[in-house]
Amino acid sequence: MSTNPLSSNPSSLCLLRLSALGDVTHVVPLVRTLQHAWPRLQLHWIIDKGGQKLLEGLQGVTFHTYDKRSGLAGMRALRAQLPEEGFDALLQMQVAFRANVLSAFVPARRRIGYDRARAKDLHGLFVNERIPDRPGIHVLDAIGSFCEPLGLKQQEVVWNLPVPDSARDWAHAQWADDGAPVLMISPCSSHVRRNWYPDRYAAVADHAAARGWRIVLCGGRSELERSTTDAILAAMNAPALDLVGKDTLKQLPALLERADLVMTPDSGPMHIANAMGTKVLGLHAASNPLRSGPYSDVRYCVDRYDAAARKFLGKDAQALKWGTKIEFDGVMELISTSDAIDAFERRVADQA
Repeated sequence: MSTNPLSSNPSSLCLLRLSALGDVTHVVPLVRTLQHAWPRLQLHWIIDKGGQKLLEGLQGVTFHTYDKRSGLAGMRALRAQLPEEGFDALLQMQVAFRANVLSAFVPARRRIGYDRARAKDLHGLFVNERIPDRPGIHVLDAIGSFCEPLGLKQQEVVWNLPVPDSARDWAHAQWADDGAPVLMISPCSSHVRRNWYPDRYAAVADHAAARGWRIVLCGGRSELERSTTDAILAAMNAPALDLVGKDTLKQLPALLERADLVMTPDSGPMHIANAMGTKVLGLHAASNPLRSGPYSDVRYCVDRYDAAARKFLGKDAQALKWGTKIEFDGVMELISTSDAIDAFERRVADQA
């Protein structure tokens, strides 16, 4: 790995990270680190449309969206948007084959990518420098280390997501600010096998409601999110505010910010909530919370990753390659209702 710092302050850098919402959220602290070191830096970020909608207004960043459905034609069109003079360096933070090919359209002499342990899909052919190989670190810290070949170190994690006042006004209009604590449930991940079960969500929600908490459900507009939410509501005895499909990606951070606790599987809303300073009751069996859980605080997470490793892979979690996903049918059955209620009660005790 090269650790050759730039001989002078860079004038421009290009970041390439297309998806998903949680991962693009993890890139924001790196942006803040780069901007703090070099306030005049011109930052360009190649991103997907969802990520751009979430982060629109991020000061000092020019976004270039790429739609994976556009193929090579879209890659050529993207190249036409980029500065002709190129960049001092490309930070290639995605190892999927499509992203690797896309990176070849970015003009930059220095092309910084992942270490060999995390590289795949011919990633090494598209980069000429690598970040340090540090097993056992969180995804956010791995992304943060992309500044190290440039001579920096991410010492502080700062998000400060761009949330407009209009988004916060919308969020505050959804329920009265009457002092009742809020349990917000975002029930679905984009990875179906990471998702928990409606009857179990409902049982935890009823428990929280009996403790005086307001229950709010949020999520996107997919058929899965709608049907899951309907099943949760049908299984609940207590009332709940259903906001699923009613917010935009700019309003979502403001909505999550209003919660006292967000219950969710490993998902984009988990990481957005954490970035907004909200505590998260993460439901982990298919993924390791120490790698991809809420970065700031995992005290209220349910961790059944080791049990999943033993049941589905025949070995304990420590024997797995860091980052191994255990996305098998039924893996989330390992998380019981009482596991989540216990995690909720830890939050109640800490708020007292």
